[in-house]
Amino acid sequence: MEILLVEDNAADVRLIMEIFKDFTTLNEMHVVNNGIAAMDFLYKKGEYKNAPRPDLVLLDLNLPRKDGREVLVEIKEDESLKSIPVIILTTSSAPEDISETYNYANSFITKPANLDSFIKVLKSLEDFWIDMIKQSS
Repeated sequence: MEILLVEDNAADVRLIMEIFKDFTTLNEMHVVNNGIAAMDFLYKKGEYKNAPRPDLVLLDLNLPRKDGREVLVEIKEDESLKSIPVIILTTSSAPEDISETYNYANSFITKPANLDSFIKVLKSLEDFWIDMIKQSS
């Protein structure tokens, strides 16, 4: 199981990595901190030329260099990438963000401010999405 985490907040990256290290289904989590790097990873460009194809993308919306919304659309409009599930994992709970991204995203998760709730959300993500991806592999 390969996960690409696209997140520019270092504290959120550390927290997500810490939570996911206890998950039994994860082989490796790859982290990029902006939208350009995300697309380079997915297209195996530059420093990511040997990157694996992720089984799942966890995508923040508010990213530097290339916005997460643009990354989402590019992934889902590319024939070679569109089958990769993309889960929006963001602090935004704005109705326009939810409706705008649901045309492309497989799921939209607002990051809870409470640590226990955040752990539960990520655990439920493992229980549903990651188990489903494992079964289809």
